[in-house]
Amino acid sequence: MDYEYAPLRLPSNVDRLTAAAQLAIQAEFSGWELARVQLFRDGTRQVMLRRKMHGSNQPGLSL
Repeated sequence: MDYEYAPLRLPSNVDRLTAAAQLAIQAEFSGWELARVQLFRDGTRQVMLRRKMHGSNQPGLSL
């Protein structure tokens, strides 16, 4: 399965609950899922989101 990735950097002033709410919205409406989170000493978070890529071999209409 192929995935596309979207790195996201959250500043230190974004608390955990706010970050979780923002990521849940992205998951709900855009199909992203959480792949990885890194927490740095300065309080920033590096988040990696991923979602399945839809290839050109998807069934469709032919005329």
